[in-house]
Amino acid sequence: MLCFQHFMIVKIDLDECVVNIYTLTITSLEMEWFKRMKMALLILDMQKHFLQEKMKEFKVPRACIYINYVADLLRSKGHCVIHVQDVEGADESNMEAIGFLPEIEIHPGDKRISKQYANAFWKTDLEQILHESGVDLVIVSGFAAEQCVLFTYNGALERDFKCVMLQNGIISSKDDIIVATYRDRDLISDPVIASLVE
Repeated sequence: MLCFQHFMIVKIDLDECVVNIYTLTITSLEMEWFKRMKMALLILDMQKHFLQEKMKEFKVPRACIYINYVADLLRSKGHCVIHVQDVEGADESNMEAIGFLPEIEIHPGDKRISKQYANAFWKTDLEQILHESGVDLVIVSGFAAEQCVLFTYNGALERDFKCVMLQNGIISSKDDIIVATYRDRDLISDPVIASLVE
């Protein structure tokens, strides 16, 4: 006998001030597939020289809480956590400045990649790492929503990965960019991730 689970999806059209509510029904077999998915959290450009002087203005501490929480959830069940560092124009004189924010927790089992371009897949080993790890779903977080986060999200889709952005885990210098991203891109929230890894 098939069991069904119901999920409510809420889509808010900010221009028309309309709230659309959809119900998604999936079978217990489909739910099992979701729970078996291998996930990877990409944490993009959470670096001192981008964010240290703008912590309060860009609401960085709040995003760090969500990113660290989801990273811990995924690590606890053997999923991937990958820190992506922008090294464009870096040399020995500014290595400390391009370091990761201390608010982002990095564990020994986490992977790290360096990138020169906005899309973290471009001329890096990211795609290979994800394939070797058997990743089905890529979760993108970090800075900046309108640049590296967006370009990496699109890069994942172009390479046939399922991809979502972490709700409350992306940062921008402009609040309207976050709102537009939530409206136009696929998102996942930390409670949904928690239910998938339980």
